Amino acid sequence: MTRTLPLFTLLLLCFTLSGCGYNRLTAGDEQIKADWSEVINQYQRRADLIPNLVRTVEAFAKQERDVLVGVTEARSKVSSIQVTPEMINDPAAMQQFQQAQGQLSSALSRLLVTVERYPELKSDANFRDLQAQLEGTENRITVARNRYIDAVREYNTLARSFPTNLTAMVFGFEVKPNFNVENEAEIAKPPEVNFGGGN
Repeated sequence: MTRTLPLFTLLLLCFTLSGCGYNRLTAGDEQIKADWSEVINQYQRRADLIPNLVRTVEAFAKQERDVLVGVTEARSKVSSIQVTPEMINDPAAMQQFQQAQGQLSSALSRLLVTVERYPELKSDANFRDLQAQLEGTENRITVARNRYIDAVREYNTLARSFPTNLTAMVFGFEVKPNFNVENEAEIAKPPEVNFGGGN
């Protein structure tokens, strides 16, 4: 009888935890981490394209020094931010990351608008390849970011709904900061990189 009591207690505890949302909270937390990793992966892909893009534009448009320096500095700022999985639990770190990415998006947009003045650059095969990669990456960023936003929304709803909010409180499942920016509509729109037509 004394041996079955601990087993019964363990089974009861497992049943209670699974019925109170613990497993769903854990699964949601892991989904957020996975989706955040994909967001970071796509932002890194974009950052990796920038040096080649800047070098290609610089070869044709050396006089656009301010725009090129702006892109390079914005990329450096993004690269200087220490991205860790814990960032998804730190609203201040998340805001800093988002602001840096927003500044990089704005700098890239200015660069791509500047390119309009250089038809020979727009016809360069290397530049066309880079613009296609950048456009694809911007689309991947949007998709990854949207998946992350959905995962956080689902998790936060679960963590704040009764009775799973009690489980969240007991086990330390805190509400996660979501991805947002001051000029979200502007940043969510990928920069126009279709330079193939017209010239």
